[in-house]
Amino acid sequence: MKIISWNVAGFRAVLNKGFDEFFKSSNADVYCLQESKVLPDQFEYAPVGYEMYLNPAEKKGYSGTLVFTKVKPINVTYGMGIDMHDHEGRIITLEFKDFYLINMYVPNAKRDLSRLDERMIWEDDFKAYVKKLEKSKPVVICGDFNVAHTESDIKNAKANIGKAGFTYEERDKFTELLNSGLIDTWRYFNPDVKDKYTWWSYMGHARETNAGWRLDYFLISKDYIKKVKASNILDNVMGSDHCPIELDLEME
Repeated sequence: MKIISWNVAGFRAVLNKGFDEFFKSSNADVYCLQESKVLPDQFEYAPVGYEMYLNPAEKKGYSGTLVFTKVKPINVTYGMGIDMHDHEGRIITLEFKDFYLINMYVPNAKRDLSRLDERMIWEDDFKAYVKKLEKSKPVVICGDFNVAHTESDIKNAKANIGKAGFTYEERDKFTELLNSGLIDTWRYFNPDVKDKYTWWSYMGHARETNAGWRLDYFLISKDYIKKVKASNILDNVMGSDHCPIELDLEME
């Protein structure tokens, strides 16, 4: 099963930037999109053979998650089931035969860190949500985590320490999530690689100079890592300030 995750920075916008060509050429079984910024009646895109699931934010033109899947899930849920977290369309969970797939868009702490305290609560509640799911089957989590975990995941580490997405608090919470029994699949296969990123600012020619951050991840339950054939960053794909990432799972 090939799964692609991508923060598209607006689904209607990316439709005008070659998304359909990418969709057809990549031929994934599941597409998990973040920051969809769209309501069901605001676009017409219905690829043949795919089910669609959308979790829009209550605030129009903001946040949201979207899934297209060839494999019909057993069950689909939206949000964490916690009111304070479930108004911005940030989570879709699909239950498949052998695992849960969580498409997630983690809240940004904001430039002035005004949302950092709320982000810390989100992190703890999300970890508890994952641990509850794992009691019945393994979990695959993908999306924009809005954190560069280590100094190897960001171009200018020293200059960005303490800034949103690279605070010690956010990085420590990501470490806690991994230590709870999850594996960062790309880093698992590429333990020493640097200068490989998934997000670049639109400012200062960041993408041209590869001054990026790795904010997008596939995490997987530790015991399920044996099913992963490949974990890739598709940094040649344009259309958003993020690039897609890809996970290839061996299915029976």
